[in-house]
Amino acid sequence: MSNTPSVPVISSEGNLSRYLQEIRKFPMLEPQQEFMLAKSWREHGDTEAAHKLVTSHLRLVAKIAMGYRGYGLPLSELISEGNVGMMQAVKRFDPDRGFRLATYAMWWIRAAIQEYILHSWSLVKMGTTAAQKKLFFNLRKLKGQMQAIDEGDLSPEHVTQIATKLDVPEQDVVSMNRRLASPDHSLNAPLRADSEGEWQDWLVDEQDTQEISLAEREELGKRRALLKSAMTNLNERERHILTERRLKDEPTTLEDLSQHYGISRERVRQIEVRAFEKLQKNIKNAAIEQRLAQ
Repeated sequence: MSNTPSVPVISSEGNLSRYLQEIRKFPMLEPQQEFMLAKSWREHGDTEAAHKLVTSHLRLVAKIAMGYRGYGLPLSELISEGNVGMMQAVKRFDPDRGFRLATYAMWWIRAAIQEYILHSWSLVKMGTTAAQKKLFFNLRKLKGQMQAIDEGDLSPEHVTQIATKLDVPEQDVVSMNRRLASPDHSLNAPLRADSEGEWQDWLVDEQDTQEISLAEREELGKRRALLKSAMTNLNERERHILTERRLKDEPTTLEDLSQHYGISRERVRQIEVRAFEKLQKNIKNAAIEQRLAQ
């Protein structure tokens, strides 16, 4: 779809309201319209048809991205990543299977956003086990069910309930909750001063299907493979320091590593930070190449 006309770009949080208003201008498609456009793209490579399919679903992307605002990353970036997932969905959509594009696209949009979150947000320490991943993606949902979504630290009762439900240590729940905590918009705040629309109008109801659960398990394996491959691009000292500081359940102290290498603690910290930045860059590039190859 490289020749497809461009879609609206959201470059910063400041123009979010303008972007949301702009994508509302694209008409929703009737089932028959969608079917014919999808056939035209699939059978004849009609990039204009593909463009219409993508732009008619940009509101769906924004709505799903809103559901991930609590992970501490710019919403503009979440939407941009979701748009990439939407393009992949259109690329692979088969209209002859009898279901709507939106149903199919939701998996691709979520997968793209989740992949971006996990690669950008403390990747090495996060999501390296199935239990941590389950906690990462379900904590906000459970807090919402308990009406604890706006609290700071969770009450001991809520911590116990969540830990029991997800079968994870209570300390992991406390730690994860603090890491996910970030300033959030009021759900009833207007999108813009002259608009009647509210933020909550864009929220998505997360319901995990069997397909989503399977995809998450596959994604975990894929991320582990990406991590292993990216680690080979670090030199031996960088790999060792990063492993000791970020991959171990009980990280080695800067003091111990400084004595091991005969360098200052600050130098060890600098190497750790540089290695982690290189790792994230390598993983993100590999993930992009992987998506483009699909």
